[in-house]
Parts: sequence; structure tokens; C-alpha cells
Amino acid sequence: MKVEGQCQCGAIEFEAQVQPGSVTICHCLDCQTHSGSAFRANISAPAAGFKLLKGAPRTFVKTAASGNQRLLAFCENCGSPLYACAVENPQAYSLRTGVLKQRAELGTPQREIWTIRRRPWVALAGVDEAYAGQP
Repeated sequence: MKVEGQCQCGAIEFEAQVQPGSVTICHCLDCQTHSGSAFRANISAPAAGFKLLKGAPRTFVKTAASGNQRLLAFCENCGSPLYACAVENPQAYSLRTGVLKQRAELGTPQREIWTIRRRPWVALAGVDEAYAGQP
């Protein structure tokens, strides 16, 4: 499925190919911090199907506790988080579903990760797969 993404102010636009029904909810502390919320909803897009159409996102390289590095892209004007990917030669982009025009057509999230960090008041229905993560 083709999706179109845009930051809130319209300075950055992109398109990508995704598989509907493959939305993942991440409860890790980094996603809580980056989103300013209890979790982040993402959908993976193969790099071959990702195309930046307008603007150039600002980026930040985040080093996780594991030592893995991820490039986080966002709009420098409005601050909208756009995607994350490998720092070098990304094979896929983790698109932030909130900036996708077709977010309603992506389906119910089917996977939760880092549930060990899930806030106790968060309950999501219909999730088939869960990964607890490490303390």
C-alpha cells in the first residue's frame, strides 16, 4: 500500500510502500521520550519504496543502551517526528504513523514491543504479538 507522509507545517513530504496490518506499538523509554507520550506507533517501509518528495528533515543520532544507533528524522520547523532508520545504508524506515495521511487505513496494531516498559494504565485491544524486552 502506498502511503503519503507530511509534517504538521507541510515543509516535509514523503511517500512509501507499507504492508497494511503491520503497525507496531513501541513502549520503550526512548519512544516515550521522543513522542512525549506513553508509546509510539510505527510502521515499517522498505528503503526501496521510500521517497522524500519535499524538504529535508533534521536528524538526530540516538544511541540506545545496547549501543545500537538510530537516525531520527523530524521537521526542524514544527518538530513533527517523521521516521527512524539505520544511520548508514538503511534497509527500512520506521515511519511514525501520526504523519501518514492514510493512518486510518493501516489497521489495528498487531504487535507491541518493549511491553516491560508499558505504562500500567495502557491497555490495547487486538494485539496478536508482544515482546517484553529486557529490564
